[in-house]
Amino acid sequence: MLSRKIGIDLGTCNSLVFAPGKEIILNEPSVVAVSVYENKILAVGKEAKEMTGRTPDEIRVYRPLKDGVIAEYRITEAMIKYFIEKSPGMRIIKPELMVGVPAGITSTEKRAVIEAGMSAGAKAVYTVKEPILAAIGAGIPIASCSGHMVVDIGGGTTEIAVISLGGVVVARSLRVAGDSMDFAISNYVKGKHNVALGEKSVEEIKVNIGTAIKEKEQKVMEVRGRDLVSGLPKTIKVSSNEVHESISGTLDDIIKVVKQVLRETPPELSADIMDKGMVLTGGGALLNNIDVLVTERTGVPSFVAEEALLSVARGAGVVLDNLDAYKRSIMSK
Repeated sequence: MLSRKIGIDLGTCNSLVFAPGKEIILNEPSVVAVSVYENKILAVGKEAKEMTGRTPDEIRVYRPLKDGVIAEYRITEAMIKYFIEKSPGMRIIKPELMVGVPAGITSTEKRAVIEAGMSAGAKAVYTVKEPILAAIGAGIPIASCSGHMVVDIGGGTTEIAVISLGGVVVARSLRVAGDSMDFAISNYVKGKHNVALGEKSVEEIKVNIGTAIKEKEQKVMEVRGRDLVSGLPKTIKVSSNEVHESISGTLDDIIKVVKQVLRETPPELSADIMDKGMVLTGGGALLNNIDVLVTERTGVPSFVAEEALLSVARGAGVVLDNLDAYKRSIMSK
């Protein structure tokens, strides 16, 4: 039987689509290429991302989500429609969508997500706070009376929440995450090496040699960019400790809010969190040594969830499979 439900982790950098019983069916960049003159969508996802930084004037490449919320409504709608059509059997069946949204989303931003989903061809759209979905996807028993802490570091936002009895007890949504790290690396290389790098090169640096703490044995990577003085192409070497230096300010901001959430957590739940540790999810949790940094700076054990990037999409799939059981968690404001 064809699934009539799909879960979408609508991320600033990547969007994942989960169908119950089928696991992750799509994992594509949240990027759309548009023809300016024809006002037509040319490509979505991987195909559009390959065009980034390589397009003529008549083609624009958009990332329609900023800080985890919709910045370009029509383009987001086209992207959701593309995801629905790429999902098996969804061209003929209007699906129910479950979309993860930041914990700090406003009612207007939430309404925009629901309207974009409905306009894209969904029968119904449910929005759920990302920390709840990330916790479920990471295998945390959120319905227990025990306290659990989740730090979900995405592309546009970092979601930090303490969850107990199926609901969020304390939460903070910080619009500083993976994109902020990319921006910091790009600025650092400009300032130190006088070289401008493309988005793709910056991301490769972060993924391959990025580290949250200084390393004794540095990794080094060669990247190509444009010399800001001569305007000519130039190859430079960047070390992992340079990357650490460039992103340390972003990591400080995240740690500051993690500490704030810990301070606001009731004592009984704090004791639970000390016992179990906090769970790190999202693409940003894949940064080398980030769990070591969080443990060092907060004194609370922390660990990276298995397949951290997929946690929110997996959680959406679990909730769709058990809507009645999770109704209270997803309906809570």
